[in-house]
Amino acid sequence: MTATASTWDYVHYDAAEERLRESLCTLGNGYFATRGALPECAADDVHYPGTYVAGCYNRLTSTVAGRTVENEDMVNLPNWLTLSFRAAGGDWLTPDTAPVQDHRQTVHLDSGVLERRTRFALGDGRALTVRQLRLVHMADPHLAALRTEFTVEGAGTDLDVESALDGDVTNSGVPRYRDLDGRHLTHVHTGADDGTVWLRCRTRTSDIRIGMAARTSAGAPVAPGREHLRVAQRTTLRLEPGRTATVDKIVALHTSHDPAISDPLQAAVGRVAAAPGFDELLAGHRTAWGQLWRRAQLEVPGEAGAILRLHLFHVLQTLSPHTADLDVGVPARGLHGEAYRGHVFWDELFVLPYLNLHFPEVSRALLQYRHRRLERARTAARAIGRRGALYPWQSGSDGREETQRLHLNPHSGRWLPDHSHLQHHVGSAIAYNVWQYCEASGDAEFLHTKGAETLLQIARFWADSATWDGHLGRHRIRGVVGPDEYHEAYPGAVEPGLDDNTYTNVTASWVLTRALEVVRSLPEPRRRELVERTGLDGGELEQWEDVSRTLHVPFHEGVISQFEGYGDLAELDWAGYRERYDDIRRLDRILEAEDDSVNNYRASKQADVLMLGYLFSPAELRALFDRLGYGLDDDTWRRTVDHYLARTSHGSTLSGLVHGWILARARRAGAWTFCQEALKGDVADLQGGTTGEGIHLGAMAGTLDLVQRCLTGLETRDGALWLDPVPLPELSSYGFSIRYQGHWGVRLRLEHGHLEIAVPASDRLPIDVRLPDRALQLQPGDTCRLVLPD
Repeated sequence: MTATASTWDYVHYDAAEERLRESLCTLGNGYFATRGALPECAADDVHYPGTYVAGCYNRLTSTVAGRTVENEDMVNLPNWLTLSFRAAGGDWLTPDTAPVQDHRQTVHLDSGVLERRTRFALGDGRALTVRQLRLVHMADPHLAALRTEFTVEGAGTDLDVESALDGDVTNSGVPRYRDLDGRHLTHVHTGADDGTVWLRCRTRTSDIRIGMAARTSAGAPVAPGREHLRVAQRTTLRLEPGRTATVDKIVALHTSHDPAISDPLQAAVGRVAAAPGFDELLAGHRTAWGQLWRRAQLEVPGEAGAILRLHLFHVLQTLSPHTADLDVGVPARGLHGEAYRGHVFWDELFVLPYLNLHFPEVSRALLQYRHRRLERARTAARAIGRRGALYPWQSGSDGREETQRLHLNPHSGRWLPDHSHLQHHVGSAIAYNVWQYCEASGDAEFLHTKGAETLLQIARFWADSATWDGHLGRHRIRGVVGPDEYHEAYPGAVEPGLDDNTYTNVTASWVLTRALEVVRSLPEPRRRELVERTGLDGGELEQWEDVSRTLHVPFHEGVISQFEGYGDLAELDWAGYRERYDDIRRLDRILEAEDDSVNNYRASKQADVLMLGYLFSPAELRALFDRLGYGLDDDTWRRTVDHYLARTSHGSTLSGLVHGWILARARRAGAWTFCQEALKGDVADLQGGTTGEGIHLGAMAGTLDLVQRCLTGLETRDGALWLDPVPLPELSSYGFSIRYQGHWGVRLRLEHGHLEIAVPASDRLPIDVRLPDRALQLQPGDTCRLVLPD
């Protein structure tokens, strides 16, 4: 693999690497995406040509380990990509069945095009070169196109070509899910008319109707053919040496979720009939990508810059401006595969801070996804006897809790109880994103309406979850699971849950404080409406104030404890386990396979307490602890960071990101090591095969935000842009543009101790900029260059 700022290039065919390449070569436009599988290859143990529409879910029940389980999945839709070829009368050619003399796949990041070149040996001194250009259209989100060029060497050859829409697909891209029912499509019908073939179907329980149509053109007559669950267009090309024959395939995709249509099949047939040819489609697609790149401009030199461009490419393919028109959340694994079943977790905590400063309309849409499910979250809170809103750890179509109750440990082969639904801190992540979006965008309308309603109900849940402990003289939140995820219960406990997870309690205090601030600052007519709708009264606000100042934070041995009782756990023999196992990232699975439990040890999968240093600046974190009545000096925080650094297995792609962020902000050695792990998490598949099941979108977006906010110290608060750059010797020169409170294309560049800020000309108000040693006001059209202190 070789990479530049504009291309991502794989040379030679390697079946063992194919799933990884398919994920990283996925093309999408925010509405749908298709994995980078070779069009002639069907789904098997090597290849997996999945196509996914954002928000298209279906629910099925399965019997696993003697129990009936229900799972909702993002559905693998009919395969539009299929295009097969063979020398007339021979076998269909694939890299697995025919000799491959040369093979290359290139993702062109600037234009959003996947190029493929393969040279097959045909025998008798003949060779066939296949070049393909593929796009999932960024301007028209319902279109995709595939151009295939065939060139023969040695002697003339007749070539059979078949272009198909294949409805015989299942969700089978993740081996550990294969005990679950994966056949989500039913009522598959096909047909052909006026040079177009079509396929329609629907999901089995969610009853989403899907329409797909294709138009294939070649330099020879094309004839339709129908088979079971499949429809094709076939032709035979006469290839002569030195002459290239071209086959173009244009595809349209609609579902019954789409606005402004009556029937998805009619819409797909009409759209593909009206679509221009490949060249015109490509031109429009390139223009749309050029506009995206200007809005998300990023300049970072070297290998890090190349990886960051790839990360940005995949973020934009999953969450593009088209997302602003959809009712969808942030799928943790993108639209790139079936891991986590396409569910929405807390990953938006790592994604929205980046989007807020480039595509705020997308951030708003993602927050509206949460607001639309506020009533479902209130229902979930009532079900456990609480007020307010309890958002699910895993969300899908309608906002109910989608976390599985069983999960498979591939080390032991055992199905085990899953208690991760107790990660109630997801509500704090949603509240944090509401606040950060409004601070960055200046969207007072959203803050005063949907934002205030969401914040209020999350705050109400935390206040009602807190119980008073007279012995401690503190409020406590019991029975939760923190971001670490390893620890779900106390050693030997029958019931799951932990008490006073520090991250949970501190972020709950922050939510209560922000909710109070919002309620008190609302315009009086709006505050009256909110009070009338929610029954909010002065006594409840007093309770929020009290709880926000008295939540318990445990300490042990001079450091902040992950949860109450953490200091009583045993120490793990880290050196011994690293010696016995090549990779201990999933230490929980290793210990369970040994009939032990990670609950017994001071061992974390990923940052938990340290997540506080990711969300909050040092000054803000100190203020939070002060509000709670605890001192947090630099020495205590340094000891806390060191304690957990030595006891974390980094079993998540987010772990390297958070640890790199914290060390960089503290100007400590080792920051770049963790930053590199975050950068290479997917491209090098550091989690041992998981990227082939889908990218890790939170980690990808987080690395972009590492440059945007961590290294610059950028904060948007109190109506100003705050900057406090920190030096990172390995990345001392970089630049990017942001969109801040209506200012488009505000340019920041840091280079060798100098900071340049340029504000494009407009009719907007000036921007207030705050640095540790100065404050300045920049008018539209101004550029300033500052020398930074050492």
